[in-house]
Amino acid sequence: MEIYPLKFRPIFKERLWGGTKLQTVLKKGVSGDRVGESWEISGVPGDGTVLSNGPYAGKSLPELIEMDPEGLLGSRVLDRFGREFPILIKFIDARLDLSIQLHPGDTLARKRHNSFGKTEMWYIMDADPGAQLIIGFKEDVSREAYQEALDAGKLPQLLHYQNVSPGDAYFINSGKIHAIGGGILLAEIQQSSDVTYRVYDFNRRDEDGNLRELHTELALDAIDYERREDFILDYSAEPNKVNEVASSPYFTTRYLKLDRDMERSFNGDAFTIYLCTSGEATLTAGDTAVYFRAGETLMLPAACRHLHLATRKCELLEVTV
Repeated sequence: MEIYPLKFRPIFKERLWGGTKLQTVLKKGVSGDRVGESWEISGVPGDGTVLSNGPYAGKSLPELIEMDPEGLLGSRVLDRFGREFPILIKFIDARLDLSIQLHPGDTLARKRHNSFGKTEMWYIMDADPGAQLIIGFKEDVSREAYQEALDAGKLPQLLHYQNVSPGDAYFINSGKIHAIGGGILLAEIQQSSDVTYRVYDFNRRDEDGNLRELHTELALDAIDYERREDFILDYSAEPNKVNEVASSPYFTTRYLKLDRDMERSFNGDAFTIYLCTSGEATLTAGDTAVYFRAGETLMLPAACRHLHLATRKCELLEVTV
């Protein structure tokens, strides 16, 4: 497989709660006032992103994996996940509050849905004044107390509300109840899963006037009812350094704030993904240089052992598995 930085065409998803910041802030080539998600790099069946640059342009991520599994994914990724692409990269624009929801862990998701579970992290890129996330319960609750509050329409009273600012980062374990609040634009790094258990939706109706489906029974065995102080990612933002933000069995994320060029070296056993959250940069791998800017994402095949990052000013998230 020829080595160069891979740029994919995003898949845009309209959502009841979506807005316009993907277009106005991230300058995405999308129209409409309810586009909530930009799937940047995806191997989800039926939603594999398609390469837009270089000699393999037009091929989907699953097709690229079949061409050269080890060269693209890396031996360490193949050993753990086979040829399933293990993560999903998104930008999310919440004009309105998302539903209150959670995701099952690996064991339950595989048993019920033949899917990965969904552990994820969020990096806040833009937030309106007063914007908040819901992350977990404000104190431990029993299953019975949860059910009682849900039945009474009072679930929001049990939950923890977190004020946010750009640059904040949060880790959402599977089973943790959560919701993205209105006015927030964020980058999401997650296991490759689209399994969501929606438990409370503020009695909203879709465009056809119907209440959206809830998954209250499925959620009961998946919820973590304990209050855990495990969601705030307190990381260093030292300039021109590689700063670890999150480390988990599913992905590792690092933060780079650069005002000069940087060289990166890799051992060749896993792919690397870069999300540009501000500024712009040019990434050179092999004989190919690719420019990207805030709101864009690039993937380096595992076979890439060296990268040159050229920039005057940018902020990047670097993701590996």
